[in-house]
Amino acid sequence: MYSHTAEMKDIELVIPMKSLGYEELDETERLLVDTAREMTSKAYAPYSKFHVGAAILLDNGVIATGANQENVAFPSGTCAERSACFWAGANYPDARFNMIAIAAVGPDGETTEQPTAPCGACRQALLEYEKLAGHHVPILLVGRERILRLPSVQSTLPLAFTEF
Repeated sequence: MYSHTAEMKDIELVIPMKSLGYEELDETERLLVDTAREMTSKAYAPYSKFHVGAAILLDNGVIATGANQENVAFPSGTCAERSACFWAGANYPDARFNMIAIAAVGPDGETTEQPTAPCGACRQALLEYEKLAGHHVPILLVGRERILRLPSVQSTLPLAFTEF
């Protein structure tokens, strides 16, 4: 039987992250950011004009990359993040994710002013690979002037169903 004795209370959800300039990143982070930015040019986005690139550093040193690929039969395309993580899983099934960077270029042809976060489907897909890695995988969200460094994929989906 359900108890009615519990009192309602507010709960605050806090997502830790750092806002950094490019020069504040370490060498590995800069390489991933540069790769994600480069991958935006590989996107096929004739409908949205929103080009996204992703770069995932694997524990074997490989950087798996992806770019969004649209299709007129929406939603038959795929996002950059999922194209990168599924490619990594298919080609390096024993490798584990160490870090992820995501960048986007808007319809104006410029890197988005604000960092672009993954959609819900990509967050859940990336979380599966973070779980497989057995450790938190930092994620870098790239904006024009600032980069957000989040401590894990899980921090982008804090109430996700996971065993972490």
